[in-house]
Amino acid sequence: MAKRFTASVSQLKPDPRFNSILASKFVNCLMLDGKKSTAQRAFYDALEIIKQRMPEDSEIEVFERALENCKPYIEVKSKRVGGATYQVPTPVKPKRQQTLAIRWVLAAARGRKGRPISQSLAEEFMSASRREGTAMTTRENVHRMADANKAFAHFAW
Repeated sequence: MAKRFTASVSQLKPDPRFNSILASKFVNCLMLDGKKSTAQRAFYDALEIIKQRMPEDSEIEVFERALENCKPYIEVKSKRVGGATYQVPTPVKPKRQQTLAIRWVLAAARGRKGRPISQSLAEEFMSASRREGTAMTTRENVHRMADANKAFAHFAW
């Protein structure tokens, strides 16, 4: 059987401007159809917009704080016991936390129609860094669902 290989774990290089692995991973997730230069341009344009609107904070710090705020700490997983399916709250591993945060921020930015993706990303980063916005709402819904189903936590073995 072939070795399971993910290039992002061992071969991911930091982005050229901020020397950040997280920014590089975000650009790779933002990229569509292999157009990395387009994704990088959109990401860096978003950070420039943040720099103009929030001069008191570093733009990369706003980006990192936004992703940190969007990370879920607990989620529900379906578990079949007997004939019933229960939503069992389970803790989220750090790598999955980061992946979900990136996915939710991108989905929220892409959901803002009628403007360029760089503007949408900038607005989502700024609102998530203030603990507001669509990505934070998604996180809160996940936490609320886990809290509502904590009676089934004893099924998490």
